[in-house]
Amino acid sequence: MSDSKQEEFLVIDDRVEFIWQEFSEKLRGFIAKRVNDPMLVDDILQDVFLKIHTNLGHLKNLSKLKSWIYQVTRNAIIDYYRSHRINSELPENLAEAEDGSRLNASQKLAGSLKDMIKLLPPHYREALLLTEFGGMKQTDLAKKLGISISGAKSRVQRGRQMLKELLYQCCHFEFDRRGMVIDYHPIACCCCSQTC
Repeated sequence: MSDSKQEEFLVIDDRVEFIWQEFSEKLRGFIAKRVNDPMLVDDILQDVFLKIHTNLGHLKNLSKLKSWIYQVTRNAIIDYYRSHRINSELPENLAEAEDGSRLNASQKLAGSLKDMIKLLPPHYREALLLTEFGGMKQTDLAKKLGISISGAKSRVQRGRQMLKELLYQCCHFEFDRRGMVIDYHPIACCCCSQTC
């Protein structure tokens, strides 16, 4: 390795050390607000610093260092969620698929979601069925429907919001500290009361 390359690595190592001292706790907090598992927070933080170390030499304007670091961190969080996203189709009758074993509240409720989605206006229903149940990406949804990507995203988000409102109109929910449904009680006649 040439002397100039060795000096360049030493300069980058010094900068990464400075960045670690200056930003590591702030970034850990930033990640922790978006990821609930402390072990994953540390894994993502380590990934962020690996990316910083690898790409710091490409940063042209050091005055933009802070915004660049946070962009690297946001991208690492997004990459984590994308790589751990599970797209599996729900069985038509979830209770039968469980072979009679005791279902948790989320599983019971999932069985009635398709019935509740049928109550949505047609274009929101179609968007949710294709993306949430069919595993279609929102960009593919936009192409299929002949609308813009932002229009497709908007339909999915509005459909989710309408579905959430329907759920809250018919049931009272209890959540754990991570926001997962642990129990629910019907408060009105609705699809989810059929699964109790």
